[in-house]
Amino acid sequence: MNYMEIPAHAEKILDTLHEAGYEAFVVGGCVRDSILGRTPGDWDITTSAPPQEIKRLFLRTIDTGIAHGTVTVMTDGKGCEVTTYRIDGVYEDSRHPKQVSFTSSLHEDLRRRDFTINAMAYSHETGIVDIFGGMKDLQDKVIRCVGRADERFSEDALRMLRAVRFAGQLGFSIDDSVKEAIRSMADLLDHISAERIRTEIVRLVASPHPSWFRLAYETGITSVIMPEFDRLMVQRQNNPHHAYSTGEHTLLAMENIPADPVLRLTMLFHDIGKPDVCTTDETGRDHFHGHASRSGEIAYRIMKRLKFDNNTLFRVCNLVKNHSLYPQLSARDIRMAAHAMGPETFDDYLLVKRADILSQNPSVIQDKLNYLKEVGRIWNEIRQHGDCLCTKQLMLKGDDLIRDGMKPGPKMGRLLERLLFEVLEQPQLNTKEYLLEESRRLREQEPRHFSES
Repeated sequence: MNYMEIPAHAEKILDTLHEAGYEAFVVGGCVRDSILGRTPGDWDITTSAPPQEIKRLFLRTIDTGIAHGTVTVMTDGKGCEVTTYRIDGVYEDSRHPKQVSFTSSLHEDLRRRDFTINAMAYSHETGIVDIFGGMKDLQDKVIRCVGRADERFSEDALRMLRAVRFAGQLGFSIDDSVKEAIRSMADLLDHISAERIRTEIVRLVASPHPSWFRLAYETGITSVIMPEFDRLMVQRQNNPHHAYSTGEHTLLAMENIPADPVLRLTMLFHDIGKPDVCTTDETGRDHFHGHASRSGEIAYRIMKRLKFDNNTLFRVCNLVKNHSLYPQLSARDIRMAAHAMGPETFDDYLLVKRADILSQNPSVIQDKLNYLKEVGRIWNEIRQHGDCLCTKQLMLKGDDLIRDGMKPGPKMGRLLERLLFEVLEQPQLNTKEYLLEESRRLREQEPRHFSES
């Protein structure tokens, strides 16, 4: 590639640095992605200019990581991280260098980077600077470290998980020397924060190749960051509904669902409780009664450990706990199921169910897909009719009950929930007139349960 398109805001930064007499290049992932024809998410710049000189040259800067030579430069409302050429000192925590020293050598700066495909730089004046064979590794579709893999991983242990993540994102293989180094050094991931590990896991499972998660297992990474997954990979499923081990089924299920992090994480965890509940009958058939509930508990534990935000945690665990539901093919049962998991969840449930089915024994798939198609048809009718599925959709509100003489409190909530179940059974009952009369009848009939007196 002789010419690379650089966005205007990054181009202005390069021009300013060049005009001031400094070297400057776009570097790393933006170069890699441009070569691959992908749209870079960020444009990082490396330069011979010292940090204080970068701050002097630009009107708006943020000291993102100035101790390590990084300044964010704002131009046209967009930010670029600009980092001075540096040499990293000794790493004492498998993550951060104890100190850095600035250098005038681009070669030295590129040598400290993780993988060859991320160790290329570019400017219009020089074209691509590729000292470590990154272009060839892109052509060969292989992840290889700059220099010795064990040295790179001892500097920052997260690079081991990043190697697997890049493989999944790009559809690349991992060089054998890199795999061997990971196997021997995976324990160092204990030193890495849960937040950084979580970020890499999400990027991997949301990648075009989520089943590359297998590489994390094969290289010993999951034994450190998610040992529950290792148990999944060796759990058999001697059952007519399945043709694969639980682990292989899980990997295939991630491939069969859209690349949304919540959906992919749901498939990663949906059967993770099966090893805990597996029983084998006298014919040798395996059963997994209660596995959805147990999987939800384990998913919660893993996600809390990895410090997921509460919204993602709730959505994933809710889907995991409900993924094995098979409501009867009636509007009533599907309304009840939608209410149980939350109406806003039911569309995702259908996607989860489909991915689960597609990853089972081919001999049972079609019948189950036919069933699921009918569930979807009934669900669409329910939505078109505007059927009430939660207390917020009841035509009778708490204010109406207060005006009718009822005090706010837990008893009011119980009464509205009771009325909701009547409406779930018979949607036509969702009128203010009926519900108000029914609320009066229930309060008279069960005064201790619903009345304030």
